[in-house]
Amino acid sequence: MARKRKRVNQGKRNAVVSSTKTDLLRQALSWIVDERIFTQLALHGNTSWIASQLVVLAVLWVWSDKSTLTGAFGQAKELSMSILGNVAVTTYQGLMNALVTCTGKLLPLIWKRLHVFMEKAGGTYWRIGRWLPLAVDGTRVTTPRTKSNELAFSAKNYGKGKMARSRKKWKNKEARSKKLSAPVKPQIWLTLLWHMGLKVPWSWKTGPSNSSERSHFSELLDMTIFPENTLFCGDAGFVGYDLWTTIIAHGHSFLIRVGGNVRLLRDLGFTRRRNDLVYLWPNEASRKKELPLVLRLMEFQGPRGTVYLATNVMSEKALSHREASQLYRLRWGVELQFRSYKQTFGRSKLRSRTAEHAIAELDWSLLGLGMIQLYAVKEQIRVGSPPEQSSVSLALSVIQDAMRSWRKDVCNPRELLQRLRCAIKDDYKRKASKHARYRPNYKDAPSATKPKIVQATKQQKKAYQALTTAG
Repeated sequence: MARKRKRVNQGKRNAVVSSTKTDLLRQALSWIVDERIFTQLALHGNTSWIASQLVVLAVLWVWSDKSTLTGAFGQAKELSMSILGNVAVTTYQGLMNALVTCTGKLLPLIWKRLHVFMEKAGGTYWRIGRWLPLAVDGTRVTTPRTKSNELAFSAKNYGKGKMARSRKKWKNKEARSKKLSAPVKPQIWLTLLWHMGLKVPWSWKTGPSNSSERSHFSELLDMTIFPENTLFCGDAGFVGYDLWTTIIAHGHSFLIRVGGNVRLLRDLGFTRRRNDLVYLWPNEASRKKELPLVLRLMEFQGPRGTVYLATNVMSEKALSHREASQLYRLRWGVELQFRSYKQTFGRSKLRSRTAEHAIAELDWSLLGLGMIQLYAVKEQIRVGSPPEQSSVSLALSVIQDAMRSWRKDVCNPRELLQRLRCAIKDDYKRKASKHARYRPNYKDAPSATKPKIVQATKQQKKAYQALTTAG
């Protein structure tokens, strides 16, 4: 009887081991990658793969921790064969050619699906108050110094423009004889929209190192449909009449830091005077007989001085001073996203040696990291852990560990989810400063000065009255 019971228990234990880590990776990928979202995608008639197969292969490729791109492709190819039973393309060159051709069509479809899952999984973190808060910021990502990358990404005639500084008056002859500046490394400019509640990327735009982040932002506004009550938060680089007019024209709101590069008017209209009411009306817009932008100007004390914020949300009830201050402080999390991408994910310097491949590598690396972040945050919210406690490093290690040991059996089919729920930051309280002892105590980050606020002239008031009367 005891021997029979032992055989029964042994059979139960063997029945538990019914999946491998490959099955766990398949579950993680199928949560986002679904062939149904690509049904309207038109592919070339000679294409032998389907879109979902290519997306799975590309995501596994960027998730890999192999030191070379071809080594990462080899691991992704093996895993794709195990997960799907087939592989979209069999060579690394074939993968890159497919990504260069199709990334522009695939990314918007995947973004749209990710946004749906953000709303479903986000709960109370989907919005802050009534607002869906998106931070916007830009950074540069270095590429190898190859001829292709230099031609595509390096700034032309760097240091030789009309506005370049001159060394002719320098007293030190040795310093005066040196070149004004060394050629800049080829870099890709990345402009990122980042969800401030869930702490995950929303969408992005890339270009050469001398690209305009404001132009990138305007293009993202034109190509993307944003939810109702979207509020864009940005630093002092995202100012300007044209940009703000574009945001308003699309039916959205903004909360942008302003500094000495912005001139605002007071008492332009004839409404009841408010201390926080200002107008943005550049001379060029006035000459074109375009209406001024009516704004609220708020200020609060930041770590390095007074911070001035401009918004088109005129109601204190809709966006209070306290809420604006909180949102702008949350905006700084986009800098941590850049650090996670470059340092934690190891993309401070891309590895592709041609410009088209470098853009594809950046796009899919950022998408792959965002998928890991969202997958981890979804599970952590379920157990009551807020997104700000999510650890990108630990979540990434969970996925890469599953990839390294994909053949290994698992006793618990929810092992991956449970490990992601535990991928959170330590809750210790820092007792000392993070600054190193040898670091000098100086202000190493620029701080925007106070915006120029002037009283509207009689001519401006008269011109404004004529425009409103004619309208």
